[in-house]
Amino acid sequence: MQLRVAVMGGGSWGTTIASLVSRNTPTVLWARDQATVAEINQHHTNQRYLGDARLSARLSATADPGEAVRDADVIVMGVPSQTFRATLTEVGRHIRPWVPVISLAKGLEAGTQARMTQIIAEVLPGHPPGVLSGPNLAREIMAGNAAASVLAMDDDTIVRRLQELFRSGLFRVYTNTDVIGCEFGGVLKNVVAIAAGMGDGLGAGDNTRAAVITRGLAEITRLGTALGGRKETFAGLAGMGDLVATCTSIHSRNRFVGEQLGKGLRLDEIVRSMHMVAEGVKSVPAVIALADAHGVEMPIAREVYRVVHEGGTPRQAFRGLIRRQSGDESEPG
Repeated sequence: MQLRVAVMGGGSWGTTIASLVSRNTPTVLWARDQATVAEINQHHTNQRYLGDARLSARLSATADPGEAVRDADVIVMGVPSQTFRATLTEVGRHIRPWVPVISLAKGLEAGTQARMTQIIAEVLPGHPPGVLSGPNLAREIMAGNAAASVLAMDDDTIVRRLQELFRSGLFRVYTNTDVIGCEFGGVLKNVVAIAAGMGDGLGAGDNTRAAVITRGLAEITRLGTALGGRKETFAGLAGMGDLVATCTSIHSRNRFVGEQLGKGLRLDEIVRSMHMVAEGVKSVPAVIALADAHGVEMPIAREVYRVVHEGGTPRQAFRGLIRRQSGDESEPG
């Protein structure tokens, strides 16, 4: 029996996943914008987010959440973290019992510091939650380039069954039962990518970028394991893989924000110029709150927080990092 899939969210990643999954099984994409829905149904494109990339002709779209959800066997949440709860609450009005819910979001909820799978468990108890994460830049995947991702769920049987839904052509999907690690890898790399981008904007060079990525991974691993993730997860696709892609790619929204900050632009100017969400900007206060609550030192994340939310400058941030005492490589700093 083919599983029917509903993908909630018509942004770049939600649309890309919907197009991939529709090659394997009947798939409906929900988008708020009626014009986007019409474009997908009539022209098989989503110009606003994916340019001229051609979507699967099998994919259909709707602006009615009930129409998307009511017959679905799997729900994929492709909306940003700060609208995740509200959209999920609407999904709950139409969803059938025990349907798995998979998150694509790489952020934390402001105020609660909750991961998206925690929100799923809270809003829709009894529905198996999961996360799809990895070095997945939507435009490259839509261009047909090879990529790999990780589908993480607590239940190994369910995750292996759903693995086949997402695997498509050159898009490889691995499984993992470390939901916490996979989710936090996706969240924390966005913060480090802002730092890497600030270095690029300042003209700091490749050596600095490599140092930020490497020391950033150490911060991600420290906090992620303190919160229950497995150390080896952060060396995999949802950790190191996603971090490298997000810190180096010209398609990375979070690196772009950092780069523009490094060039002297104000954050409000940068955000206004974008029509996609840079999750790291919204997540960094929650990251710092979690680090403080668990006694984890995160100097790179803290400097990003000072720039994004306290009026610091990228130059001050890098000076602050350089002035820190450096000890054994296994230590913070």
